[in-house]
Amino acid sequence: MKFRFVWIGKTKDKNWRALQEEYLQRLSYFVKLEITEIKDSSKETESKRILEKVNQSNFVCLLDMKGRSISSHDLAEKIESWQNRGLKEIAFVIGGAEGVSSEVVEKADFGLSLSLLTFTHEMARVVLLEQLYRAYTIIKGFPYQK
Repeated sequence: MKFRFVWIGKTKDKNWRALQEEYLQRLSYFVKLEITEIKDSSKETESKRILEKVNQSNFVCLLDMKGRSISSHDLAEKIESWQNRGLKEIAFVIGGAEGVSSEVVEKADFGLSLSLLTFTHEMARVVLLEQLYRAYTIIKGFPYQK
């Protein structure tokens, strides 16, 4: 399975970037990874670029405050069910500061909310990556999740 991350802007803060790289490294033991960073722009332009970067065959998981809030164990079960369905690639999309267009929302197969709290984009990336890594440790029965 492959995870494609499509997000707006670069991770500029060196501390967040270090954490991002740490969890990407850990996650790479379980899945192939690809990151697509889209330049900051207007909501419409960002959304158009997101749709251009997401393959038609991708299963799209949109990080959205209106998405489902689930536990780490529920996320692990979701990922395992997506694998069992034979999904080849999942695109995790994090929109810009203004959110995403209705077209991006309609393209999404699953909406995921990381929290009711608001995070910076850099923080959201790290939280997502850590939770995906945690999900795989749960699936594989590794002690990390305890």
